[in-house]
Amino acid sequence: MSLFAPAAPATARAVRRRRAAARNAVTALLASLLMVVGLASAPAYGQQPPAGGTAAAQLLRWTAGDDITHYTSAPETAVAGPATIEFENSEATGNTTSMPHTLTFVTGDPDYNDDVNVNILANPSDAQGGKHSVEVTLTPGTYKYHCTIPGHAQMQGTLVVTDGGGGDDTTPPETSAKVAGDQNADGEYVGMATVTVTASDAGSGVNAVEYALGDGGYQAYTEPVMVHETGAHTFRYRATDKAGNVAEEKTVEFTVVAPPTDDTTPPETSATVDGEQDADGAYIGMATVTVTASDAGSGVNTVQYALGDGEFQPYTAPVMVHEPGTYTFRYKATDKAGNAAETKSAEFTVVEQPEEDTTPPETTAKTEGGTDSDGAYIGRATVTVTATDEESGVDKVEYSLDGGPFLAYSGPVVVDRTGHHSVAHRATDKAGNTSQAVSESFDVVPGGGVPAPDCPEFDERATVFVGDADTGVPNRMTKRRCTVGELIEDEKDWSSHALFVKHVTEVTGALLKEKVLDSREAELINRTAGDSEIGEPGQQTGYKQLFDGTKESFERWQHVGGGAFALNGDGSMTSSTETEGMGMLWYPKRKFADYSLKLQFRDDAPGDGNANSGVFARFPYVHDNPEEPRPEWVAIKFGHELQILDKPDGDMYKTGSVYGFDRVGLGGAGVTPKGTWNDYEVKVVGQHYSVYRNGELINEFDNGRGQVFEPPRDDDPGTDGRRYASGYIGLQVHSVTDVISYRDVRIKEL
Repeated sequence: MSLFAPAAPATARAVRRRRAAARNAVTALLASLLMVVGLASAPAYGQQPPAGGTAAAQLLRWTAGDDITHYTSAPETAVAGPATIEFENSEATGNTTSMPHTLTFVTGDPDYNDDVNVNILANPSDAQGGKHSVEVTLTPGTYKYHCTIPGHAQMQGTLVVTDGGGGDDTTPPETSAKVAGDQNADGEYVGMATVTVTASDAGSGVNAVEYALGDGGYQAYTEPVMVHETGAHTFRYRATDKAGNVAEEKTVEFTVVAPPTDDTTPPETSATVDGEQDADGAYIGMATVTVTASDAGSGVNTVQYALGDGEFQPYTAPVMVHEPGTYTFRYKATDKAGNAAETKSAEFTVVEQPEEDTTPPETTAKTEGGTDSDGAYIGRATVTVTATDEESGVDKVEYSLDGGPFLAYSGPVVVDRTGHHSVAHRATDKAGNTSQAVSESFDVVPGGGVPAPDCPEFDERATVFVGDADTGVPNRMTKRRCTVGELIEDEKDWSSHALFVKHVTEVTGALLKEKVLDSREAELINRTAGDSEIGEPGQQTGYKQLFDGTKESFERWQHVGGGAFALNGDGSMTSSTETEGMGMLWYPKRKFADYSLKLQFRDDAPGDGNANSGVFARFPYVHDNPEEPRPEWVAIKFGHELQILDKPDGDMYKTGSVYGFDRVGLGGAGVTPKGTWNDYEVKVVGQHYSVYRNGELINEFDNGRGQVFEPPRDDDPGTDGRRYASGYIGLQVHSVTDVISYRDVRIKEL
């Protein structure tokens, strides 16, 4: 997800308007889509209730932030009668990624009230700044609400409405605030001030307490607020009772000063400009400026920036500049002792994003050689491939011989094997468009009575591979008219690893004597064979064992996020019941494209519950991801989760579902009792996903809503269905109560 700049200075207002207009268009499109599928009858964009009062008899306030698993705050109870429903999803409520959320009341469930039709779509960049309200009339009973955007299924809850036991309450809560901390002789707080807010209501009771610092937006007050930044501060606060009465805003003012110090050295500052650049060094479409500041003495107090001659403003996140032009970015910092670093600047130019190239290259092939009267090539045929692209230009050309894997094309392909052959060719341009493969077919007949070579395998790659490992040794032709790679036989189902290593040693020894290989190359191939897993248990069927129950295989995986998996003595692994939080165990050794992944899972959730987990497929490298700093969320946002959940209620995505995209119910899915091992297979070919449970196909899904791309672009692929053509594999830890066990994890590339 993209980060957006803090409030822009006067000279960057045009930038703000352009970005806001683009986001508003996305928000409007999403709202219209919700209307089309029947998720909304009318968008509830009303006016804001005035501060210090209510637009109706009671104010009910929901807030949202970056999290897609729950609302940041939500009321639990209300009284029957008129009410103002307010929903805010903004930077003030914790949304730093401009992610849209909805607040939608359910009207089609007979177990809940259905007389209030609310569907509010809010985005920090919309015309109201992510804050909307609507007037409704509540009746006694229970209302159910949730977010309707795919992937937000856990953002839900209920509102209990009473018949008005507190309906006579027209008095707002009583509020007060106390500032505490070490003070100097002038009454200033040294190093830090802590503000504690109290609220009481003798009528219906306190419903919510909120606070704001300076001119910032209100946010939920849940615990004392610590203010570290030096300077004068105004702390604003208010409270709302369960009858909807809002207390008048109050303020408390105080000053924070730095502890006594002999620090006379200002902070060190620097700035970097990032983005895609053209040949002249200009940034294409957008430039992102990141400021860093450090102070070894009293510590950094403030960092500020300005664009051009604009006024300085607080720097809180990387600043993104979209509008074309030449810019001077100024920045400075102060420490807590009052030392100010001198203003520095960075200059850069932003140019328009070129029109997107959506046309793939064109390829042609020419086959040459001597032919007989039937048109067959005698002895050999040479295929020359050419590719052209009039827009972004050709990036790479590939070919496939006789249905084999596509290989990089670097020169004419010589085919000297007797028989019928086909050479498929395709090309990819610099915009990522790949042409449809086109095939050339022809026959080769013996020339001069030379018989076809008897090779164990077919391998004409440029270098010698052992399994998936590229040795870098040239894949030369040998005296047997077979390449070195063909004699290695790494695709054969070897009965043991030792037998495979012995075979490779014998092959390289013979080729060393024939001077096809030198001693360094022979040793490199032998060492790679020894390091491989060819012939290990689980390899005979063509499946590579990723986790076989041993400590060595378990340690090849890596955990990120909350929770954990532990290795069991029976060769399985089980998620932790002690460490809270959602996380993922992933296999970082390599990425996979098309494959069949097989494993066994067992639901070990305590009590009557069911474990919530899943298999993650085709996500990018999780660390240092510029679009998502939380490693465990990279798989969720940029890959696909193949759900595991046999719970009959709750989350609508059951076992076999593609989470957020394609739902599967429990009916007909072969649900087994808890504590039972289940076979689970995920097959990925192109963008087609097939999920099998205990040998039964339970779901098929085509990710056809967008193009596949790699490497990632600046926009978030999770918003429109686009996913990668290859990626890593992971297993989810959902929470301490979602106890799940896995074993026998293996993969076969297709």
